[in-house]
Amino acid sequence: MRIITPPPQTSSRMPGKSWKVGTLTYTSGGLVVLFCWLLFGDFAWSMRDRSVGPMAQWFLNRLNVSNLLFGLLISSFPALVGVLLGPVISVKSDRHRGKWGRRIPFLIVTTPIAAFGMIGIAVTPIISQWVRGHFPEQSEMLVGVVCFGIFWAAFEFATITGNAVFGGLINDVVPKELLGRFYGLFRAVSLIDGMIFNYWIMGKVPEHFTLILCLIGVFYGAAFMWVCFKVKEGDYPPPPAPVAGNQFGGVGRLRQFFHETRRYLKECFTNPYYLSVFVLLKISVMAFGPINIFAIPYARSLGVNMDTYGKFLALTYLISLSLSFFLGWMADAFHPLRMAIGTLLGYLVVMILGGLYATTPNSFLAVWVAHGVLSGCYLTSAASLGQRLFPHAKYAQFASAASVCTAFASMALAPAMGLLIDGSGGVFRYTFAVGGVFAVLALIAGFYVHAKFMKLGGPKGYVAPE
Repeated sequence: MRIITPPPQTSSRMPGKSWKVGTLTYTSGGLVVLFCWLLFGDFAWSMRDRSVGPMAQWFLNRLNVSNLLFGLLISSFPALVGVLLGPVISVKSDRHRGKWGRRIPFLIVTTPIAAFGMIGIAVTPIISQWVRGHFPEQSEMLVGVVCFGIFWAAFEFATITGNAVFGGLINDVVPKELLGRFYGLFRAVSLIDGMIFNYWIMGKVPEHFTLILCLIGVFYGAAFMWVCFKVKEGDYPPPPAPVAGNQFGGVGRLRQFFHETRRYLKECFTNPYYLSVFVLLKISVMAFGPINIFAIPYARSLGVNMDTYGKFLALTYLISLSLSFFLGWMADAFHPLRMAIGTLLGYLVVMILGGLYATTPNSFLAVWVAHGVLSGCYLTSAASLGQRLFPHAKYAQFASAASVCTAFASMALAPAMGLLIDGSGGVFRYTFAVGGVFAVLALIAGFYVHAKFMKLGGPKGYVAPE
C-alpha cells in the first residue's frame, strides 16, 4: 500500500510529535515508513551508481581506449546530456500536476530505460563478438566502443533525467528540518552499497562482467519501480500560467518556448547570489572529478590490481559510513554551507600531498583513501545545501541551473585531463594538482556565498530571494 498522510489527531487524544512538508503531515510512525521506503529506493539507486561507472571504466580500459576518448565517454557525454535535458525535465517536473504527483511520473518512465541501458552494457561483449563475426575487418576497440556507446547513451539519458527529479522528490516529501540527517542516512546506504560492491564484487568483474551487471540492472529496475508505487506526494499550488493565447499552433508553441526559456534564464541567472551558489556546488564536485574519473587507469599504471583497488575503496566507504550520520547531524546543527567550507579546506591539503607524493602504489592508495573520505564528507555535509538555499517551490529548476552554469567546464574537464596525461607520458599525479586548483576556486565561492547568506538571515532567519 502507498504511504498515506496520517489523519488529523482528534481532540480526545494528546497530539504527538508531527512534521509537515507542504500538504503532507507525518506522525513519527509515518515518517519512519517514508524513510524506510526512500532508503530502500536509495539502496537500489546507489547500487546502480556504485557499479555501472566503475564497470564501464574497467570495460573501456580493457579495450585500451585513449585517455581522451575515455574522458569524453565517461564524463563529457553525461555532462552534455545534462545540459540538454536537465533544465527541460526539471522545469516540466516543477510545473507538472497529476494523479501521481509531479516527480514520480518521470521516475516511472526513466527507471526501466536505465535498467535496459545497464543490461545492454552488460551484454556489450557478447554483441561485439557477434558483430565482429560479421565484420572481421573491424577492430575490437571500434566495435566495442560503438556497441557500448549505444547502451551508455540510453543509460545516461535515463539516469540524468532521473537525477533531475529524484532530488526534487526528496525536497517535496521530507521535512526541511530533517534533511541533513536524512541525507546522512542516504549517504550511509550509498556507502554500504559501495562496500558490498567493491569488497566482494569488483574483483570478480574481469571474469563475470556480463552476469554481474545484468543482475544489478534487473534488481535496480524492479526495486526502484516498487518504491515509485509506494511513496505518495502531496498536493501542490497551481503552476505558473502558460503564455496566454500561445498554446496552439506551431508559432504559438514556439513563442511559448522562448517565453519559458526567457523566464527560466531570468529567474535562475540574474541574481549574483544564486550564481555564486551554482559555482560553489558544481566547482566543488569538479574538484573531485579528475581523481574519480582516472582512478582506475592511475591505479593500473602503478601496478595495483582490481582486487586491491576494490578492497581499498571498500575501506574508504567504511570510514565514510562511520561518519555519515554524524555529519548529517552536524549539517542540521551548524548548516551544510559551513560544513562544506570546512571539508573543502581539508580536501585542499590532501590534493597538495597527492600532487607531491602519490608516485608509488602505497602512497597513491593512502592519498586516494583520504581523497575518498574527504570528498565523501563534503557530499554528505552539502547534500541538503540546495534544498536549504534554493526557493522550495522551484528547487528542481534551480538545481538544473546549477548544472548548466558550469556544464561546459565539466564537459571539457575529463578530455582536457586526458590530453594532459597523454601529453605528459602518463603522469597521473596531475589529477591531484587540477583537483587542488578547483578546490581553491570552490573555497573562494564558498566564502562569498557565506557572506551573502548571513546578510539574508543566516541559519535561523534565512529566506531564499525570489
